[in-house]
Amino acid sequence: MRTRVLLSLAVASFSTSASAQLRQPGDIGRVKVAMGDARIERGITKIPAAAGVGLKTGDVLVTGKTGRVGVTFNDNSRFSAGPNSRIAVEDFQFDSTTHKGKFLTRINKGSVAIVSGQIAKADKNAMRIKTPTALLGVRGTRFVVEVN
Repeated sequence: MRTRVLLSLAVASFSTSASAQLRQPGDIGRVKVAMGDARIERGITKIPAAAGVGLKTGDVLVTGKTGRVGVTFNDNSRFSAGPNSRIAVEDFQFDSTTHKGKFLTRINKGSVAIVSGQIAKADKNAMRIKTPTALLGVRGTRFVVEVN
C-alpha cells in the first residue's frame, strides 16, 4: 500500500513538473500535434516537438523526412508544417484585448499551410511571411506556402 502511495505521488509530481515545462509565461503559442521527426530549435537548444510544448518568439520549427507539426498561436493563427520544413517565427506580438499585433515568419524550406488569426483580421498589414525570394502580406485567411 505504501509503495502505491509513493508511486502515485511520484507520478503526480512528474506530471505537474512536465506540464509546467510545457506552458511558460511568454509563450506565443503551442504545438497541437507532432509526428515523426519534428523539433523546435531555440537558440542552440533542440526541443522535441510534442503536443503542448510552448513556442517563443525566435523559435524555429524543423521537420525531417517523416516529420509534421501543427501549431496554434495565441491569436488563433494555425500552422501545419509538412516534411523537410524549416520555419522561423521571427516576430510575434499580440494584444488579446485589441487583437492588434505583428506576426513575421520566415519559411526557409518546406511547406506550411496557414490559417490566419486575429492579428491579420485586425490589420491587413500585420501578418507577413518571408521566403528566400519573396515577402508575402497576408490578406486572406487560408493559404499554403511551399519553398523548394
